[in-house]
Amino acid sequence: MKFAAMSRKCWIEETFFRRECVKFIPSSWDQHRCIPVCHVCQNLIRCCCGRLIGEHSWQDSLPPLSLCPGPGQDVEEEWSMERHTRASPTNAYGTVDFEDTATRVCRAKYVRVAVDSKPEALLQLMLREWQMERPKLLLSVHGGSENFSLPPKVNQAFSKGLITAALSTGAWIFTDGINTGVSKYVGDAVKSFGSHDLRKRNTVGITPWGVIDNNMDLIGRDVFRPYQPLGNPLSKRACLNGFHSHFLLVDDGTLGKHGCQQGLRRKLEKHIQLQKIHPRLNQGVPVVCVVVEGGPSVVSTVLDYVSTVPPVPVFVFEGSGRAADLLAFLHKQTAVDRPLEADIKENFLTTIGDVFGMERTEATDLYALLLQCMDHRQSITIFDSESDDQMAPDAAILTATLKGTKASPSEQLSMTLAWDRADIAQKDVLVYGQHWQVGSLEQAMLDALVMDRVSFVKMLIDNGMTMSRFLTVDRLEELYNMAQGPTARFLHHLVEDAKQTSLPAGYRLSIIDMGLVIEYLIGGAYRSTYTRKQFRAAYSRLHEKNGRRDSSATFSKLRHGLMPSSTRNRSLQDLHFFRTAQPYKRKEQDVSPSTSGEVSSPGLDDAPLLVPFNFNDLFVWAVLQQRQQMALFLWQHGEEALARATVACKLYRSMAFEARQSSLDDNIIERFKTYSLEFGKLAVDVLDCAFRQNEQMAMKLLTYEMEAWSHFTCLQMAVSSCHRPFVSHSCTQTLLTDLWTGPLNMRKNSFLKIILSLLLPPAILLLEFKSKAEMCHVPQTHEAMLFGLDSVKPAPGTKGSDHTGSRDAEQGLSFQDKRVGPVSETMSSITVRCVSWITTLYDFYTAPVVKFWFHTMSYLAFLMLFSYVVLVKMEDQPSVQEWLVIAYILSTAAEKTREILMSEATKLSQKLKIWFSEYWNISDFIAILLFVAGLAMRWHSDPYRTAGRLTYCLDIIFWFIRVMDLLAVNQHAGPYLTMITKMTRNMFYIVVMMAIVLLTYGVSRKAVLSPDEEPSWSLARDIVFQPYWMIYGEHVRKMIHVLLHPLLHHFFRLCICLSSISSWSTSSSHFSTTSTLTWHQHPTSCGSTTGTAT
Repeated sequence: MKFAAMSRKCWIEETFFRRECVKFIPSSWDQHRCIPVCHVCQNLIRCCCGRLIGEHSWQDSLPPLSLCPGPGQDVEEEWSMERHTRASPTNAYGTVDFEDTATRVCRAKYVRVAVDSKPEALLQLMLREWQMERPKLLLSVHGGSENFSLPPKVNQAFSKGLITAALSTGAWIFTDGINTGVSKYVGDAVKSFGSHDLRKRNTVGITPWGVIDNNMDLIGRDVFRPYQPLGNPLSKRACLNGFHSHFLLVDDGTLGKHGCQQGLRRKLEKHIQLQKIHPRLNQGVPVVCVVVEGGPSVVSTVLDYVSTVPPVPVFVFEGSGRAADLLAFLHKQTAVDRPLEADIKENFLTTIGDVFGMERTEATDLYALLLQCMDHRQSITIFDSESDDQMAPDAAILTATLKGTKASPSEQLSMTLAWDRADIAQKDVLVYGQHWQVGSLEQAMLDALVMDRVSFVKMLIDNGMTMSRFLTVDRLEELYNMAQGPTARFLHHLVEDAKQTSLPAGYRLSIIDMGLVIEYLIGGAYRSTYTRKQFRAAYSRLHEKNGRRDSSATFSKLRHGLMPSSTRNRSLQDLHFFRTAQPYKRKEQDVSPSTSGEVSSPGLDDAPLLVPFNFNDLFVWAVLQQRQQMALFLWQHGEEALARATVACKLYRSMAFEARQSSLDDNIIERFKTYSLEFGKLAVDVLDCAFRQNEQMAMKLLTYEMEAWSHFTCLQMAVSSCHRPFVSHSCTQTLLTDLWTGPLNMRKNSFLKIILSLLLPPAILLLEFKSKAEMCHVPQTHEAMLFGLDSVKPAPGTKGSDHTGSRDAEQGLSFQDKRVGPVSETMSSITVRCVSWITTLYDFYTAPVVKFWFHTMSYLAFLMLFSYVVLVKMEDQPSVQEWLVIAYILSTAAEKTREILMSEATKLSQKLKIWFSEYWNISDFIAILLFVAGLAMRWHSDPYRTAGRLTYCLDIIFWFIRVMDLLAVNQHAGPYLTMITKMTRNMFYIVVMMAIVLLTYGVSRKAVLSPDEEPSWSLARDIVFQPYWMIYGEHVRKMIHVLLHPLLHHFFRLCICLSSISSWSTSSSHFSTTSTLTWHQHPTSCGSTTGTAT
């Protein structure tokens, strides 16, 4: 940090200089020609630079002895900066603190520079050293340097319009920087309407060093100087304005003379015009001159601006006074090729003389300059704040900038895009009859997406931009590769995690890489369109054949395919969605090759065409690029709003998890969580709105398989993202209840009815089932659909009765009546009744709640049999009970294998990864593996049979723990199991800390007590086990018993000797009683001496 500050300090001193007058040239030769120069001459006569003799620097020469010209010296020698000043490294730069601005912190960067400084170095100073943002617009304010009064309306329009235009576009403001005249009004505008953020205040004062009051206080290299902007009222110098953010103090070697800064200021403006308005845009930075009041010099400045090529627009505030009013009057009174009338001209010349105090000749010359300005009247805009028809002042300034630059429509659109002013573009650029070059609007859309201009994207879409035509593979890849900074690094980390490899430097992300990232973040069996086999094949072939340059044009022509044949009849399927009871399973329609509508792509060996990109692709791009406002806007366009909200919620939540795993900044993690919650709230709001309008259609939305999202459902996505408010919504809970109960219509004591029906099957016929109208929103399996259709297939002659059956179902007929339907008159009532019974039995046994209770009862019976097997003696051949257990476990293993193979993932490794991600699957795998191992060993003789039995005993633990999964369904036991799981997870770190303490004590204890131990595995056991049991006092008790055992043994032998010698007396009896009580207190230690003691 210190080295960087030193290098910056050296660069500034090597690049910028100050000017000092080194030769005294009197401003008048008529006073005090005394030799040598007297004291009066030294204090009265000034040099042409404005300094006295004592204020000059005489380091390289001696002060003059006489003010009279010497022999051979020109009496009329004119002072010149080039010949009479010396350049030396600048000695004044740093930060100035304005002390009288107590209400706000006002500090500014400043540097003293020579008048002949290079504009390239000045711009580098402002961008790199002062860290100013690149300008997108330059507002150069000119006007009077003396104090003047502005009318309230003009002042309000000027202040608000200037600052609003600057803040909304990221503009720089150039002024003279002094605390008088128009610069003071600019400072007041910054104070009233400017930003409190110092970094956003880009108001630059370009001020002559010699006219600054107390400029000696600013001398110092890289210093922090306090500055008092209230100067001496009698002084001819001016103070710096405290509400400017940066100052360029221009030094030409003079003192107290204005105007030296104008040349450097104009050169700097021209150099800024050559800079790009944005790295993506070729348009230069526009400059506009704002005129408020002003003297004759302002007229010359305006003429200089409008006469350059290309011209600089001039914006004049009418009513501000003097030069501005003269320009406004002449602009209104004249037109192209129409001179001013004689009487008006005479009055106008008189007005010029009165306003500026000029003679007739000077007024005529100024009038000529004004007429020259009117020759470029199209570059001059007059703003009348008193008029009611005027637009907002900021919009008027920007509109004048567009019209005055004579730029093409595409360049004007680029300028408004850089400013992020879609209102200006809509009003003045995208107008009827505008001629546009081919591809200019598509490029504007791409630039708007890259620059994150949401308002421009909306404007272009509203004006007819078609996303399917605009978005191509190359453009989508460009959007993914344009990220910079932390966003790009995080996206590359995600690609590395998804591909399980490191990316080389400068790696360009492909669309297939982003498909892998999407699959990685969503997880499960999700498959992105970008990673499917057909897309990969077409992508690689196009890039191999045409190269990356031509792939965009080829893809734009060949992007209307790679869809299943079902999507080619979208309207028919949408009708199918509304009319069937299976909304999430689209009916596969048999389409003949001649009418399938499939088109072969030329040059791809009849490969299927690519899927058309739409708002979903841009929406995912915005989410992955962490552009929340753009994502929210794109979410509003296109279809499947509920699905996209849940997808965004899942993506952001996964990105937050990955950021936490990568130890990124907490602010990034919190931002991801906030974005996820925002989209989660949108999903809940959409679901709630749909549920209030149509409950059944809202529940269909939850189970509708979205083809654009890998056939996932909204409910799946919400559950995978742990979106609790979504799952706990009334619509979701109602659907889950209907899915759980199936066609059964039960409200009270449902589990008792189901258990009774399972034990007594005839009771099934007494149960109540739901009607077709009540079941229309519940998705059904393909087998159920086939069973329900084939069982009651009507005769050919009764086709017309289908409408009646459908109408009756909507009116609420029973489910059995629906199944019976319109049957042929030849069908007997017995057949109908049998079919109804079979259908009822099928619906009962296929209901999820019935399956659950049947599985629970079977599992409890299995546990009883398994417990019986491990508790009784194991014979050489398995018993009947053991065979049943073997059959149950092997069938469970077959079912688990079927689950893995039938999962939605394509690769076996992904199937296994998804399956093992569930805890209970891991438990089942270990339990089945242990049982198979035990079963293999029990067929052999001892000791293998014993090992097999022990394996059975260990294996049954896993099967008993599996009961907790069944209890989790219960609304009372489930929350407790969740609490225990979370507590156990949180206890892990406490156990680790206890283990550290245990090992610390165990190692030290063992080393002290057993210094002569030989190497063995028992050392590790003693280090851990003995200190662990000492926590509960068990090991201490054992050691006490071991120590007391010999003492008690000798004590009881002594008692026996005394009893044999002494006679039986009362004392002996008392001793025996005491011995007996002592034995009872220590039965373990005294067990070996029981007989003797008795």
